[in-house]
Amino acid sequence: MRTERKTRSKFLRVKCMDCENEQIVFDHASTSVKCAVCGRTLVEPRGGKAEIKSEIVEVFE
Repeated sequence: MRTERKTRSKFLRVKCMDCENEQIVFDHASTSVKCAVCGRTLVEPRGGKAEIKSEIVEVFE
């Protein structure tokens, strides 16, 4: 019998505070994620769950 494993990691749709561009990011990112349009830092790694520095629009489970 196979059991399902639940992951604690999620993908997020975030909106840049400067230009309002929306991007999909990983909530446990291991590198900084910058906005593809204006270059503002959206996510910074923190050794586990990343620090989200933008508005979360949607969470993908």
